Amino acid sequence: MTTDTPARLLQLLSLLQTPREWPGGELASRLGVSRRTVRRDVDRLRELGYPVRATMGADGGYRLVAGKAMPPLLLDDEEAVAIAVGLRAGAGHAVEGVDEASVRALAKLEQVLPARLRRRVVTLQAATTSLTSGDGARIAPETLTVIASAIAGGERLRFAYSARDGVGSRRVVEPYRLVSAGQRWYLVAYDLDRGDWRTFRVDRVSEPFATGARFGARELPEGDAAEFVRKALQGRRAAYEFSVVFAGEVEEVAARVPGWMGRVEGVEGGGCRVRGVGGGPVEWLAVQLAVVGVDFVVEGPEELVRCVRELGERLGRAGGGGG
Repeated sequence: MTTDTPARLLQLLSLLQTPREWPGGELASRLGVSRRTVRRDVDRLRELGYPVRATMGADGGYRLVAGKAMPPLLLDDEEAVAIAVGLRAGAGHAVEGVDEASVRALAKLEQVLPARLRRRVVTLQAATTSLTSGDGARIAPETLTVIASAIAGGERLRFAYSARDGVGSRRVVEPYRLVSAGQRWYLVAYDLDRGDWRTFRVDRVSEPFATGARFGARELPEGDAAEFVRKALQGRRAAYEFSVVFAGEVEEVAARVPGWMGRVEGVEGGGCRVRGVGGGPVEWLAVQLAVVGVDFVVEGPEELVRCVRELGERLGRAGGGGG
């Protein structure tokens, strides 16, 4: 019998978070209490914001349903390990769509994982490999979680950094945001030694350490971290504007096109257009357009038109179509 009310509430909540309806008698038996106590405990959970629905009947039943807000979840050992491994795998490959929110979730989960479960996550991660991986450099999930935790806690961050030419340095920064740019992760931070805002490629960051020293929020010049990274990248390499018309509807294409490509807009007569700014190799952009899975025509630039045409001919030959 569970006599400690907080412990009993947690046990009750754990049972209700499984996708089924629990008869009141079965809950009372599981908890070792009376049905009346179960009803009182359900009322306490409702006061805490958990939407527990009761059903009428000979025995009555209880089910946790979707509410207006996301209440805290209770996970058993296997569930916690599975989620942590999945988040670590996605974060490590910088997969499109696995953004800062996913990294924050991983940081929060690993913060509270018991040591025994943390070892299981690390062991399982080290013993498995993916058939496919992202186009960007591999990133240690621990690096992302340390950075995300420092951002959330408003702590200064110290790390070693390798520049594009291979020259290493030590940096002390006030971290602002992590930005996923499709292929890579970038950290936007205020560099205390340089006295200015900087972007850092996270795959070049090593030995990150949250110093514990707090700092007051600064105002980013651009106001938006993603825009700040976009302009920083354009300043480092020759950028080019591209325009592509897709044969699908706006909703369909918007669901398939990664956000960094640009805004999807409808065109007269059907279809939709995507205009954006590229900074990487046009070959990589051509492949990304092809995997959208919707017929398209490149309006420009001419270099991208040629690249798409050559890619199509090469794939045709590879498929036995002769180009």
